[in-house]
Amino acid sequence: MPRFFFDIHDGEFQRDEEGLECENVEAARDRVMASLSDVAELITSGDGDNQAVTVTVRDEEGSRVYTGTLTFTASRLDEAAS
Repeated sequence: MPRFFFDIHDGEFQRDEEGLECENVEAARDRVMASLSDVAELITSGDGDNQAVTVTVRDEEGSRVYTGTLTFTASRLDEAAS
């Protein structure tokens, strides 16, 4: 079974050196989708109101085969924000 590597970009680059075995690219995509709640935990209030976390999937040859980005954007709506 092929191995895929899931690199995380959240303002810092975290290269996956272990990877996970997945049947194919679609199964690797499913892993990214299932991990979005874990990815959301990387977003912290101390980092501001506009953030993005990207997961890039590489195959065994190192080619990028899939990317997914979770974006958080917020703004205050009360008068104190003015």
